[in-house]
Amino acid sequence: MAVASEKTGAEGKVWSLCKMPFWQTSIASSSSSSSFASSATVSGQHQSHQAVERSSLHSSIAVSSMAKSFLPTRRRLRLDPSNKLFFPYEPGKQVRSAIGIKNTCKSHVAFKFQTTAPKSCYMRPPGGILAPGESVVATVFKFVEPPENNEKPIDHKSKVKFKIMSLKVKGEMDYVPELFDEQRDQVAVEQILRVIFLDPERPSPAMEKLKRQLADADAALEASKKPPEETGPRIVGEGLVIDEWKERRERYLARQQVEGVDSV
Repeated sequence: MAVASEKTGAEGKVWSLCKMPFWQTSIASSSSSSSFASSATVSGQHQSHQAVERSSLHSSIAVSSMAKSFLPTRRRLRLDPSNKLFFPYEPGKQVRSAIGIKNTCKSHVAFKFQTTAPKSCYMRPPGGILAPGESVVATVFKFVEPPENNEKPIDHKSKVKFKIMSLKVKGEMDYVPELFDEQRDQVAVEQILRVIFLDPERPSPAMEKLKRQLADADAALEASKKPPEETGPRIVGEGLVIDEWKERRERYLARQQVEGVDSV
């Protein structure tokens, strides 16, 4: 009996020793698989979270750009008239209109005209650069085509349109049209101007205002043609300065010589 019990104990020990490694292996494998699954789950959650963040970022950018498109563009120039060009209706003649342009920015702004009818219209000046607060009255020339049925389209909108564009520039510089090509992304369309014909023989506030603006534009053009006034002493030759005292002295000496000759 004792031998039998010893065998049984030995067999139990052998069985237990043989069985334990497989039990531990199964536990280790199950724990490793569970840890792998948990890490994969965490990784998947992280990736899905990143995907959600990217999609929300793209959505916010799209919404922001859409909101900006609905916002009104901040104007750099103030136009007078604001959205129209008035022309006297004189068929078969070249007529003029005028528009005041003022820089309302704190920086220098370049402006430029464009028209849908470049063969029959032109602007003076076609463009320029305005300092902060500076203004100019531009003149627009247009040839009026005679009507087909001898009708007089007073207060009628013409198909011809004008566009004024603006561009911020750094300080004072010479205006060249290529500025708008070089910095195309920074160019803003200020306004699309429609053409309105007026009866020159019928008094109206728009016609009176047009006459005043044209007079101001003509006066500014004449003033620009005059040479600048000289200030300070006149300089002639190789840096010689002529002052009044020297001229008076020379005249005095010449008079003394004449008097001395007469006395002799």
